[in-house]
Amino acid sequence: MKIAFSPCPNDTFVFHALVHGLVPGAPEFEVTYADIDITNNWAAAGEGPEVLKISYAALPWVLDDYALLPSGGALGRGCGPLVLTKDRIAGPAELAGKRVAVPSERSTAYLLFRLWAAQNIPGGNLDIVVMPFHEIMPAVRDGAIDAGLVIHEARFTYQNYGLSLQTDLGSWWESDTGLPIPLGAIIARRSLDAASLTNWIRASVEYAWAHPEKSHAYVMEHAQEMSPDVAKQHIALYVNEFSANLGASGYAAIESLLGRAMKEGLVPQFDLAKLRA
Repeated sequence: MKIAFSPCPNDTFVFHALVHGLVPGAPEFEVTYADIDITNNWAAAGEGPEVLKISYAALPWVLDDYALLPSGGALGRGCGPLVLTKDRIAGPAELAGKRVAVPSERSTAYLLFRLWAAQNIPGGNLDIVVMPFHEIMPAVRDGAIDAGLVIHEARFTYQNYGLSLQTDLGSWWESDTGLPIPLGAIIARRSLDAASLTNWIRASVEYAWAHPEKSHAYVMEHAQEMSPDVAKQHIALYVNEFSANLGASGYAAIESLLGRAMKEGLVPQFDLAKLRA
């Protein structure tokens, strides 16, 4: 069976046991490591591996062909995307009409940013520029853009670029809804046995927790020059109870995010019941 996920530490930690034959009864998996923008596009086109990690924000485009699995994904608290500026500004209203770089327009980060902007920036008036994630902080630092939307390990490194935190969108979302932040989803073609896949992935998560030292070499091999300490922080933020089972609050978070996004016209209209089907 083929599977695609990112080389980020949370994904390699979660799937280490599954792709190394350490989950009893699971088939052999062939891995493709790919950025989430790539897997989002594969899923939307109906291409690529049978099992993929995509953004929750991309689900409305793919749920006819893929089922959402309740294990292996990333939701959390205190792990949301950040809006960064070069210099401190008085408030979000100062961003009206300014150039803001985002890593993707089909990401939870982007949806959170647009929902926040609708509440906090007059008219939601922004000049959005899509830019590769690794280029955003240097571009803000160098004044090429006015603000940047960043994710993942940038939470730990943005100070190295001399940047200022304007808004923690995770904190905004949690205070506004009381719910965790939906980030990365695991989906599988609807022709597959979703229940078995869910059980195998959950077993892989539980193995990772029980034997964290076993996955260390694999995680660092793919960690893209990230330090061991940052990789450990990354895992601690993104691998949690929701990685084993979405549960009631996990599903509520996804439905709230995508329901709001539909009302704002940020994603296509779809039946929210498909998230659980």
